Amino acid sequence: MNDFVDGTAFNNEQGNRSRKLFAAVVLAALDDAIADDKKYGNGPEQIARWARSRDGREVLSCAGIDPNERVVAGLMEFVSKGIRTSVALSREESERRSAAQAAAEAKAA
Repeated sequence: MNDFVDGTAFNNEQGNRSRKLFAAVVLAALDDAIADDKKYGNGPEQIARWARSRDGREVLSCAGIDPNERVVAGLMEFVSKGIRTSVALSREESERRSAAQAAAEAKAA
């Protein structure tokens, strides 16, 4: 019984590490599309083409993301904002966005 629990825990950890690896691939694809958008102006189309491709759908699925059109639209919107993933995921950017939202809500009230 103890071996079964250890094996299940190990498999779960392996699965979590695998999902994180594929999530990193998705973030790299977003950064590449943002760079294309700044250089050529076609970033949202590039990420949409990748996300709809067989490889893109496979990577999104392995990252734990359902590869549907709503996700593709979200990826396109993210790329069109032009904020790199490392900046978007940073604490400073999160605090800046929450402060801007609070200021907008205070102004509206």
